[in-house]
Amino acid sequence: MIRKNSIVLYKNQIALVNDIEGDKYLIQFCSFPLTPENISKFGSKNFMSQEQKVREKDIVLLSTSESPAKYSFEELIKYNDEQIDNKICEAWELLNSDNCSDIEFSELTELVDSDFNDKKAWFIFNSLVNSLQFMLTDDKTALKFRLRTAVEIEALNKKKNEKEHEKEERQNFLMRLKQKQLLPEDSIFMGDVEAFALGKTDKSKTLADAGLSQDIEKAHKLLIDTGIWEYTRNPYPFRWGLSVQSAKEGLKSPPEEDRLIVPGVAYAIDNKWSKDPDDAIAFDGTYLWVHIADPASTVMPESSIDKTARDRGATLYIPEGASRMLAEESLSDYALGLKRESLALSFRLLLEDNCSIKECKVFKTKVNVECITYEDADQKKDSPELKPLFEIARKNIIRRNSQGAVNINLPEVHITVDPDTKKVSICKITEYESADVVREMMLLAGEGAAHFAFENNIAFPYVSQEAPDIPQTLPPGLAGEFKTVKSMHRRSVGVTPAAHAGIGIGMYSQVTSPLRRYSDLIAHQQLRAFLDGRELIDKNTMLERISAGDEAAIACKKVERKSNMHWTLVYLLQNPDWTGEAVFVEQKGNVCVFMIPSIAQQTTLVPSKPLNLNDTITVKASNIDIASQNVVFSEVL
Repeated sequence: MIRKNSIVLYKNQIALVNDIEGDKYLIQFCSFPLTPENISKFGSKNFMSQEQKVREKDIVLLSTSESPAKYSFEELIKYNDEQIDNKICEAWELLNSDNCSDIEFSELTELVDSDFNDKKAWFIFNSLVNSLQFMLTDDKTALKFRLRTAVEIEALNKKKNEKEHEKEERQNFLMRLKQKQLLPEDSIFMGDVEAFALGKTDKSKTLADAGLSQDIEKAHKLLIDTGIWEYTRNPYPFRWGLSVQSAKEGLKSPPEEDRLIVPGVAYAIDNKWSKDPDDAIAFDGTYLWVHIADPASTVMPESSIDKTARDRGATLYIPEGASRMLAEESLSDYALGLKRESLALSFRLLLEDNCSIKECKVFKTKVNVECITYEDADQKKDSPELKPLFEIARKNIIRRNSQGAVNINLPEVHITVDPDTKKVSICKITEYESADVVREMMLLAGEGAAHFAFENNIAFPYVSQEAPDIPQTLPPGLAGEFKTVKSMHRRSVGVTPAAHAGIGIGMYSQVTSPLRRYSDLIAHQQLRAFLDGRELIDKNTMLERISAGDEAAIACKKVERKSNMHWTLVYLLQNPDWTGEAVFVEQKGNVCVFMIPSIAQQTTLVPSKPLNLNDTITVKASNIDIASQNVVFSEVL
């Protein structure tokens, strides 16, 4: 019978009956589980309890006394008997020899401790629950324990020893981790640190257990310092949740449909390392033709391929290689020039003498495409096929400049990584006149597409940019280019046309890379739907989709910058004797800002003597920290 001061179980935890009110019992119990770990932390009054009224069905009697004595929580919880394990073993042996299977708690207490009293009730109960020899039954009528068999005890004992061994192993591992002296087999414990460093989780239990900072850069450095990761490991695509594999689902073969056959040859001009040409240009004496790859012929809005492309935003180009927005296997059908006859969505532009657009038409076409490099195109710039294109480009540059275009020419590099040795190569990108030609043709196509969409009331992804805040006077050379870049505003993408001040165009859209950029792909989907007389995507839906694609594309750009910096630092570590020319581009307080063209990096330092803008010094690299992406450049004297 439950009385005042009785010791009871409430949710299998100790409780005291402080009072009885009718059919309700006012109990006092701990507000957190009384595990051995928690109990070991208790001081004299260092635990929290609360009172609650409960019914008899909610509690189980542990007391056996007719008149329970009043014990404090501290007395009950802190009671201990170091011989309890031996006493429980002896009780089990006695009961087992009598072939007993189940026994009530009240009987079992007398066997465990012949001098039993209520003060010992919770301690003995808790010890039995956590013992190997007994198991609390589910009997609802009485508090009973079942005897485990010898086989069960042996299995549990083995498991307990293994757990204790694992705990000891982990403690030893944590000591080695703090000292950064891991053994090869310790890598199995570092999985959550790797996941944290890759941005897959927001915390690491291992770092917490070792008392180390939950900082992603420090975790990265720890993995390098302990030899778990090679210093060449690039974590940035994973941190932004980007795949380093190209999209898997292949595009269907292009459909059989009526296409305009464009006579002559168009030229796909690109870097020698390009593997996915998606534009080609030609001039037929009257019209400028800009032919663009046509994946939108099979990639329908809201298809699985379309959604995957939107989630990726763009093809990810990092030194290790390209992770393509559309499946690699589809390039043979859709990239221009990989087959002699290519299928394209083509922009036919009729130009005024100053290269402003008089008319733009869009066609589904078949065109003969020849792939050539920038170097080849420069050598053939006076040929009958290419000379008109170079002349159009020169005129368009003049037109755009007259409309406030900003031309920036900062050094660029191409970084490659050997997949086996991880050796890094960095080469400065050569400036070709034909690269300017391709750029101008792409700008004309984007301008023409924007006008075509606006005139036909097509919801479209327009790209705009506010006018930059360029100072009245600019220094010459690289210093002027650096200052100009800092004055530029970010571009915007939306469904309302506006001026793109940076390129000197009143209305513009990007439509020339549907294999590489989602915004271009969705623009092609709209143009094709219009040409086919199908339903167009409305403005609100278009805005949602281009916003999602643009957000993913921005993530790609961030990862590309981080990855390029990572491999640049790897290159500097691999080449400890490297030195390079640094150009003074800006005074910033007491320090000078320098650009290092050969590796496309900038740094700040105090030179050994006063310099004028665009003066050069020679620098070397030191204190390279891969994880934080920090490097110190100092002057070579």
